[in-house]
Amino acid sequence: MDSFFQQLVNGLALGSIYALIALGYTMVYGVLRFINFAHSDVLMLGAFSAFYMAPTVEKIVPLPGIGGALIVILLAAMICAGIGMLIELLAYRPLRNRPKLTVLITAIGVSLFIEFTCQHKAVFGAATRPFPTLLPASNMHLLGLTISSNDVVVVVITAILLAAMWFIVQKTRIGTAMRAVSFNQQAAALMGININRIISFTFGLGSALAAVAGILYALKAPGIEPLMGIHPGLRAFIAAVLGGIGNLPGAALGGLLLGILEIFAGGIEGLSNYRDAIAFAILILILLFKPAGLLGKSSVEKV
Repeated sequence: MDSFFQQLVNGLALGSIYALIALGYTMVYGVLRFINFAHSDVLMLGAFSAFYMAPTVEKIVPLPGIGGALIVILLAAMICAGIGMLIELLAYRPLRNRPKLTVLITAIGVSLFIEFTCQHKAVFGAATRPFPTLLPASNMHLLGLTISSNDVVVVVITAILLAAMWFIVQKTRIGTAMRAVSFNQQAAALMGININRIISFTFGLGSALAAVAGILYALKAPGIEPLMGIHPGLRAFIAAVLGGIGNLPGAALGGLLLGILEIFAGGIEGLSNYRDAIAFAILILILLFKPAGLLGKSSVEKV
C-alpha cells in the first residue's frame, strides 16, 4: 500500500503539469475550435525565458527562494503571453475565415518553425542545458511517503491557476465575452464585442499558462532543450481530449488521470516501455466511445 500511495503522489505531481498545459489547449479550442500545436513550443520558450532571466533576477532577489522564483515565473509568463499573441496576429488571424484544416496545418508549421529555429546555434542550440534551481528542494516524509517540495509546489500552483482561470471565464466581463465569442462570433461582434481583442487575450492567457507549465516541468526534468515541449505537449493534448476539450475542469481531470496512469504503468514490470502506447490507446478509445470526453458535452453542428 505504501508503494501504491507513493506512485499516486508522483502521478498527481506529473498530472498537474499535464493539466496546466491542457488548460492552454482547451482555452484556445473553446474560443476558436482548433488545436494550437505550437502551444507545446511556447512551453519550451517559457523554460528558456526563465533560464536566461534567473541569473539577472538573482542579482536582485536571492535564488533559490520563493520571491525570486515568483519573479522569474511572472516575467516568463509575460514574455510568453506576448509571444502567443504575436503568433495569433501573424499566423492565425489572417486564416481565421479559412477552412480549419488550413489553420491546423499552419499550427504544425509554426511549431516546426519554432523548434528548428531554436535549435540553431545562434539561438539556443541543440544541446541540453541544466535548469537553474529556483526553489529550495527538500523531501518530506509523511505516513511512510516521500513527498518532494517541488511536487507540492506543482500541485498547489496548478490548483491556484485552475481556480483563477475558472473565475476569469465565469465571473468577469472579459470571460463573458470569451464565452460569447466561443458560442457565436458573428453575434458577439454585433453585440459590440471586439473579437480580435478577445481572441488575442485568450492566446496570451493560454501562452502564459504554458510558460508556467514549462518552468514547473523543467524543475523536474534533467535539463532543457528546444524539443523538450513535444513529449508533455502531446500528453497534454491527450489529457484535454480525455477530459473534454473546451472544458476547463475536464482538462484538469484528464491531466491528472493521464499522469497517474503513466506513473503506474511505468512502475509495472513489462509496461514501462509502453507508456506512450498506453497514452495513445486511451486517446483512440476516447475518440471511439466518448468523443466529447469525460466532462464534455456532445453538440450537433449544422453543415
